[in-house]
Amino acid sequence: MVEIEVVYAAVDRQVLLLVTVPEGTSVRSAVQASGIAAQFPELDLADCPLGIFGKLVADAQVRAVQAGDRIEIYRPLLADPKEVRRLRAAKAALARQQNS
Repeated sequence: MVEIEVVYAAVDRQVLLLVTVPEGTSVRSAVQASGIAAQFPELDLADCPLGIFGKLVADAQVRAVQAGDRIEIYRPLLADPKEVRRLRAAKAALARQQNS
């Protein structure tokens, strides 16, 4: 058995669960076993991106957890950072034109 943490930060609250799972459990299976879905029914644990200590896990169905791992459940982005940056630059350029 290995002890891990499963964390999720919603807009209004965050939860950290300590979970003990059998050795060899996949990252995705460990998240599903944590019971976090009961606290956040809007989560789609079958498809949501997962990470360990801030690094995205590409093969969450295959990669086994290790003792002490902190598995993070990521929310989808509300806005594309590149698009936000592009809009901000366009707004700044327009402001410069108007002040000239």
